[in-house]
Formats: sequence, structure tokens, C-alpha cells
Amino acid sequence: MTATYTRRTILRNAASGGAALAVGANTAAFAQRPSERPNIVFILADDMGHADISCNGRRDYTTPNIDRIAARGARFTQGYANSAVCTASRVAIITGRYQVRLPVGLEEPIAPPITKPGIGLPPEHPTLPSLLKKAGYGTTLVGKWHLGNLPDFSPQKSGYDHFFGYRAGAVDYFLHVNSAGQPDLWDGDQPVARAGYLTTLLGDRAVDVIADYAKAGQPFLLSLHFSAPHWPWEGPDDQAESERLGGHNLRDYDGGSRETYKRMVLALDEQVGRVLGAIEDNGLDRNTIVIFTSDNGGERFADTWPFNGRKTELLEGGLRIPALISWPARIAAGLVSEQVTANMDWLPTLLAAAGTAPDPAYPSDGMNLLPQLADGAAPVERRLFWRYKSLWQRAARIGDWKYLKILDNTFLFNVVEDPMERANLKERHKDVYDRLVAEWNAWNATMLPETATSFTEDNTGKQWVDRPGAKPVTLDPDPEFK
Repeated sequence: MTATYTRRTILRNAASGGAALAVGANTAAFAQRPSERPNIVFILADDMGHADISCNGRRDYTTPNIDRIAARGARFTQGYANSAVCTASRVAIITGRYQVRLPVGLEEPIAPPITKPGIGLPPEHPTLPSLLKKAGYGTTLVGKWHLGNLPDFSPQKSGYDHFFGYRAGAVDYFLHVNSAGQPDLWDGDQPVARAGYLTTLLGDRAVDVIADYAKAGQPFLLSLHFSAPHWPWEGPDDQAESERLGGHNLRDYDGGSRETYKRMVLALDEQVGRVLGAIEDNGLDRNTIVIFTSDNGGERFADTWPFNGRKTELLEGGLRIPALISWPARIAAGLVSEQVTANMDWLPTLLAAAGTAPDPAYPSDGMNLLPQLADGAAPVERRLFWRYKSLWQRAARIGDWKYLKILDNTFLFNVVEDPMERANLKERHKDVYDRLVAEWNAWNATMLPETATSFTEDNTGKQWVDRPGAKPVTLDPDPEFK
């Protein structure tokens, strides 16, 4: 029977969670009483640039609700995405590991099922929701999934008790159809029809979820994965644009503007404000962790200042993202941290906050950030690595240094002194360059092999399927694409 989100199922799951506590009370997961373990609200924007929020530098509008998370907690100045595109980065978020350890993490982004069936997040792989669920948490995903299609893959096969949202990479904000023109709004595994602007609908459901978990008295994970500000370029008053597109060509090549983008971000900020209000209204404010971040860097109208590059590029602008967290019970207000972070760090951090840990058979590649956030520890040096098949890009960040390879062009940048990546220092600091290249090669040898068989998105927003011996095939009719 398909699980559907209702108050009754929330309350029933809370009761079963209590039984789990009794069985596993001798484990580290239950060192804290359930009432002491923090609730978690993980808010993920889609394709948001580093400076698209005013606390990170946006000047033509303000995002007061998102900024409030930083003001009440911490803001990371060096937050990175694990990938410059969606699916791969979301694999890292939910598993806490480098995405290229899994076949689904090689998808950039994941292909439609008709093109490449059988690819998705393996249900048996431990995830943030499945590990928290074992620790007695209720788990709900509201918003975007994009990690595999039914019948083999779904949020509820990977640890979520409940799901309300969409499965594809993007849907129209009003028609709620995907790029193939198919309806793509779900409550659990059942398709549903709802009228309204998608950003608002997701906020509506999130507010209800928080109220129901508060009533049940169960610690919870709410993953709130907004579609905004991903294309199509439709603000809350742009239903005419939705009707013009008619559910086709959602990439909206001839649409959008900075003004439209602004309205999309402000609508997102409004819903974040509603979610923060629901946390406060239900008396959960002090012991709820709220995170706001993005899956990758910004696209067409985004502000990636002071960085160059966009989504699909391993330049800083394609990888640098907002990274904010509040937890009044443990994190002092107004902290600005220079700790280098990546999306895969959230899993070990949140598990530690909940009193549990990653599955030993699947150790996290990320770091627990609580010492820097709650205990005042100094930043530590990170070693972060990337690869992306579009233009066969490679990158490594070690200390202040970054190695970058695009096709046959190679670079060494000091991204702290030169965040725009203008001065190529590979000859001046050849020893540093050689060290970073060697470390990238050593890391890459431990990952799945690079292949030319991925559904790949390039930096114009077009997508194709690479097959050995075949020419790229555009999935959206576009005579400009060769």
C-alpha cells in the first residue's frame, strides 16, 4: 500500500519511533533523550548563486528571511557544492560521500528513464533520512527528488517516510509538468493535482509538516528542496509565461530577466519566512537546526560575485554556494566561519547533532562541522576534489590553492587571494601545482572510472547523451546545438 502524508501517519510513525528507542537504547544514537535531540529543517535552493542572498552580497534586493538564518547562527564564506550540477550534488548531500562512488553520481544530471533506465540512488545505500529514521526521527521530503524514477527508485525507498513534490529535474511552476510535458507532482507514490505556484505549494506543505511533527512530539528531518530559482523563469505573477510555454521547452531560452529572477528569489524568501514562523509558532525554535544552501552554483541570471563561472563549470562560480545554519541551542548567533565546507559535510554534521553516526560500511567523505560551529574550533585545511565530464573538467581545492583542468588547459589559482581565478600560477609555483595534480590523481583512482556514457548538461543548459561511437543527441530541438 502506498504511504500517503496525513496527520494520522505522522502520529503512527511517532509511536513506532518510540518503540525503536526502547530497542536501541544502548547505542550512541540514543545518548540524548528524544526530546533533547534537535529537529532538522534542511532547505535546499536550486541553481542559486553564492551572492543571490543579501547576506552574501546581493544589493538590488534583500532576502530578510534567509538572512535571518545567518543572523541567528552561522554563515560559511567558503561553502562549496560537490558538483556543478543537480543530481550529482544531491547524491553527495543525501549520502555524505563523493557522488562518483555511485553510478547515479556519474549522471550529470540523471537521464530520463526512457533514455537510460535503471539508474538511481540504490535503496540499500544508507542516507541521511534512513540513518536518522533508525535513530527514531520522522523523515519527510517536500520538493525535488531527481535521484531516480519509479518503480525502482523513490524518496520512500531511501529513508523518507513521506514525500510531496516532483521527481524530475524541473517542472513548470504553474502547470507542474516536467520537460516531457508529463504531470509530475506526487503525494507519496500517487500522482496528485494541485492549483498554485509551486514555491508556495511547497511552503504550504512544509508548514503543515512542522505543525504535525510538533503535535506528535517526534524529532524530525524535513528536507525542503525548492525548485526556485531554477528555470523556467516564472515568478508568482507570471502565469502568462507558463501558458506561453504550455508545458514544453521548460528551459525557456527566450524568457526571463533579472527582474523575473528577483521575483522568484523573493518568493522563495517569503516561504522560508513562513517555515521559520512555523518553527517558532510550534515552540520548536531553540532546538531546531535550520540549514539553507544550494545544490550548485547559479545559472543565467544568478549573481556569483566575486567569482567567475556558472552552473556546469568547475570555476568557483559554478561551485560556490550559500551555506547557512542556525541552531540556537548550540550555535552562537552571528558567527561567520572561514571553514571550507562541501555539501557532503551536512550528513556527518547532522548525524553528530542527533547523537548518531554514519554506517561504518559507508564512511562519510565529509567532515563534522560541529567543532567549528558549536565549540569554537579553528578552521582546518580541506582536500576537496571534483570532476565533470562536460569539457572533461577536473578540480581540487587544498588549502588556499585550486587546481583546474578544462580540456587540455590547466591552471593553478590561489582562490583566497584571487577569487576570480585570473592569475595562473602553475609555472610560478610548479611544486604546488604538481602536488595538487598528484593528489587529484590519487583521489580519482579510488572513485568509479570516468566514462563517456553520461547524460550531460553543458554550460548553455543543453543536454545530450554520450554513447561510445555515437554523435551527441540533443533532447530539446534546438538548431543552434551542433
